[in-house]
Amino acid sequence: MKKVQFYESEYPYDTLEKFGLTREMIEDLPMHVLDDLSAGLRSPVLPIKVKNDNGDEIACRSRFSFVYSDEGKVQAVFYPALKTAPLEKFGAEEQKSLMAGKTIVSDVNLPDGLCTRAYIQIDPETRQVITVPASLIENNLKLASDAFHLAQQEVTSIKNGKPLTFSIGNDPITIGVDLTDKKGIRICEGDDIEWKNQSKKEWGKYTFGCYGCWITDSDGNHDYISEEDYTEELWDEQKKAGQRNISSGLRK
Repeated sequence: MKKVQFYESEYPYDTLEKFGLTREMIEDLPMHVLDDLSAGLRSPVLPIKVKNDNGDEIACRSRFSFVYSDEGKVQAVFYPALKTAPLEKFGAEEQKSLMAGKTIVSDVNLPDGLCTRAYIQIDPETRQVITVPASLIENNLKLASDAFHLAQQEVTSIKNGKPLTFSIGNDPITIGVDLTDKKGIRICEGDDIEWKNQSKKEWGKYTFGCYGCWITDSDGNHDYISEEDYTEELWDEQKKAGQRNISSGLRK
């Protein structure tokens, strides 16, 4: 269970609304997304609106997460979807590994000018480069290693960015580095294919909330429709969803 770090009453709705994400849109997100946000994780890629230098409004897509400012206030940090990942600071072999979806460990410069070793991945949905200090990842890897009695060779394999699958009894377990996870590593009941799919929490085509509906297209893009803008098709789908919920409750 994720530890709550941010509470709904603290969310910077005024900032989110400036980028086209209203309070109603946030409150109508699936519960697993709201749980992730409260735990400090990044949101799914959602539609936002920004203004260019000429004041024109441009529609684009971005993740966001919450952080505390030095004054203790909750702020929203955005991670917009990019056309290409900014990999200029990495060598040719490092770029090749990152573009192949692998994890690398390299020296990076921090905002304060200090240099540190870090685990690095590319977020496949936004092409943003994610960097986490190596000490944090390796501490959590050690905890996992102790818990599952992993050999050093197995830990080294995980450090090199390859998910490790082993068995407890007849049940497969997979551990791998996932920098989108708050712990930096993710443990899954299943093989490496299930591990990869676990990070993609599926949405239904229609996710109805109190004020509107999130619609997911065939490409996995999420868009929001307010109830006042529902089409006849959406009203029908909402009725079907309500009937399914009633039937599910009767079967319990």
